[in-house]
Amino acid sequence: MAHEPKGAKSKHIVLTSHPARFGPKPIPIQWGTADPVERGPVIGTLTKSAHRNVIGSHSGAYGVYRALAVASGQLQSDHRPDLTNTSPAEHIGPHPSWSDPDKIVSLDPFGAIVGEVYPSFFQDGYDIRPTIAITKAHINMPELLEAITKGRLQVDGSIMKPGGDLVVTKAAIEPVWYLPGMAKRLKVSESDLRHVLFEQTGGMFPELVTRPDLHVFLPPIGGMTVYIVGDLAAITDPDRPLAVRVHDECNGSDVFGSDICTCRPYLAHGIEACVQTAQEGGAGVIVYLRKEGRALGEVTKFLVYNARKRQEGGDRADAYFARTECVAGVQDMRFQEFMPDVLHWLGITRIDRLVSMSNMKYNAIVQSGIEVVERVPIPADLIPADAKVEIEAKKAAGYYTDGDIPDQIALAETKGRSLIE
Repeated sequence: MAHEPKGAKSKHIVLTSHPARFGPKPIPIQWGTADPVERGPVIGTLTKSAHRNVIGSHSGAYGVYRALAVASGQLQSDHRPDLTNTSPAEHIGPHPSWSDPDKIVSLDPFGAIVGEVYPSFFQDGYDIRPTIAITKAHINMPELLEAITKGRLQVDGSIMKPGGDLVVTKAAIEPVWYLPGMAKRLKVSESDLRHVLFEQTGGMFPELVTRPDLHVFLPPIGGMTVYIVGDLAAITDPDRPLAVRVHDECNGSDVFGSDICTCRPYLAHGIEACVQTAQEGGAGVIVYLRKEGRALGEVTKFLVYNARKRQEGGDRADAYFARTECVAGVQDMRFQEFMPDVLHWLGITRIDRLVSMSNMKYNAIVQSGIEVVERVPIPADLIPADAKVEIEAKKAAGYYTDGDIPDQIALAETKGRSLIE
């Protein structure tokens, strides 16, 4: 006789759900409302199905690991977290953008402060969980210590400490999708978006098509981390400078130093610019998004690497995106249209130094209503030699602008290198 895992409880499994005509209704979510209580909490936990007012569950892609823990008996399925002393180490907002339903559609601006704004709901037994956590930390990268050694960065004892330790405030953010806003941003109907999400996830979320009354979706994807350098108040102060680097994940370069692209060098350069700006009395922001391989995934990225290098004539800029599209069916799936949401969550209205030469990122930020004063390229001496093909391909495709930096380009070319975003 089969034994049920310790963490599981015998119960009927409901594959589809519909709003009942009678009885209690889930708390509605009025997206874009300034008052968090009037807006309503995001309730995606599984302890009381009648309380759920969203599609999906918390923890993004890690929700599947939670299921494994329950199935193996390591976690009780009805566990509720003890949130004592987990409140934000620093407070962010609220900002006017939090109550603009067009500014933020892919995260919950109140996600870090649910314990503060929903105490009555907790007292009534609602299982509400944070989707944002904010803490303090030190980070240390050899590139920062090198910048100190070469005199580009100064040890000040508060922002940059001896030994290269950088003091930061960091926030982890889970995705929370307001489907009407997502559809509007993509210029499609909400109905079409819901049906395609349902189909392309193999029918994983029936409520996308059976619960039109639920408009918020917690997708099983990776989220993002934000690293803030300097005084948080400077982020929204028009009299103080702000540097920003928006960085899409590249595990091979960011962690292991692969030289086929400039992801880690540009990330380190962005952090350096943020430190310099913070030491000038401003602040710096690094946004790190889990969108590996232009959101095509690491397996697809490696397949494309093989295809590029084995084609006739070797790795060539003119075939770069063609090979990507042959494997993935599309060149890029990052959808930068949603990226500025985190900047609006931070209250950013102007970026003095955008450490990026990507037109896709720049256009998304500017079109969302944020002013960009200057775009900062990566110095030529930080560019790996093997990155030339990628940058030339991106420039030809309109991904990248070298701006007014011909001297740097010429220097890079003489070293067999080029500038890349």
